[in-house]
Amino acid sequence: MKKSEIKKLLAEYNQIKLKKIQNEKTLDKLKEIEHRYFHETGRTIKSDFKEIT
Repeated sequence: MKKSEIKKLLAEYNQIKLKKIQNEKTLDKLKEIEHRYFHETGRTIKSDFKEIT
């Protein structure tokens, strides 16, 4: 996976996370993004966001 694809995953994750309405479909999408990110980088997406802020 290219760096640009990882950045797109991060942006999509952040966009979904900021929405106030979270139903089952969006929660499933978040889990899928977290899984893909972990599989590609070996790090959790939540820990990487904590490092940024």
